[in-house]
Amino acid sequence: MTRPKAVIVVSIFALFFAGIAAWLSYSYLQKEMDTVQAVRPEKIVVAAADIPIGTLITEPQLKVTSWPKDSIPPGSAQLTESVVSRVAIRPITRGDAVTEQKLKPKSGAPGSGFMTYVVPEGHRAVTVAVNEVAGVAGFLTPNDRVDVIVTTPVPGNEKESVSKIILENVPILATGQVTDQKEGKPVVVPTVTLDLIPADAEKLVLSASKGSLQLLLRNITDSAPVNSKGATIAKVLSGMERPPAASPPPARGLPAARSPRKPVLAVKATPPPSHTLVIIRGTEKSTKQYAE
Repeated sequence: MTRPKAVIVVSIFALFFAGIAAWLSYSYLQKEMDTVQAVRPEKIVVAAADIPIGTLITEPQLKVTSWPKDSIPPGSAQLTESVVSRVAIRPITRGDAVTEQKLKPKSGAPGSGFMTYVVPEGHRAVTVAVNEVAGVAGFLTPNDRVDVIVTTPVPGNEKESVSKIILENVPILATGQVTDQKEGKPVVVPTVTLDLIPADAEKLVLSASKGSLQLLLRNITDSAPVNSKGATIAKVLSGMERPPAASPPPARGLPAARSPRKPVLAVKATPPPSHTLVIIRGTEKSTKQYAE
């Protein structure tokens, strides 16, 4: 091989290996740049404090912070304005990203109702109207647990009523008020929304149509079942003492029978004590008695 040809071959191989080296260097640098871009932080909205479920989110509950780009949760918000006045349908802890999956859909979007996210799967939300007394004087709040008691006439005896606990340890989903009409005028009727399985929902609806309902507030730690047989007015009054029976009045036209008199015992008088004085005058002797 002549010298010029050898130079040409060496140059070709040099260019080939230089190209491969350049391509490898470019690939490595590109990968490093992608890695840097992936870990470069971006600004997203997170919770500045714990946000309970059902809360209307306000500006002080939010803050903007840096988050690694490759680990940003899908649906995260970048501006607080897009989150303010939205309702949380899941609890959001402090420092968690505020995402669309944790917020109630905007008005008009499918599934924008809040209650549909609260009802557990397989359960039903049932709303019943209660008065101030039946609603435990307004002390009921969501997540409280109550027993439901119904008072209704006894079947077959409309003059007798019975009170019976029909549902126990029922969670409250919501409390509120609805407007009703009474005698042509609008009135406010308190309502309570309960979390029930379908079978218990049937019991509640039927009981509400046949009698009056009363809610019994439970202690938050009390979940024990109650063995109740119901109460009627006869059972409630069964332990009362009966008044003594009055003697019957005498028959009309006949004198009342007189009770026999008790015999009076004669008392023998005891003579008063006395003293006897004996007087002797010569041959004469006489006595005198003196009473005390």
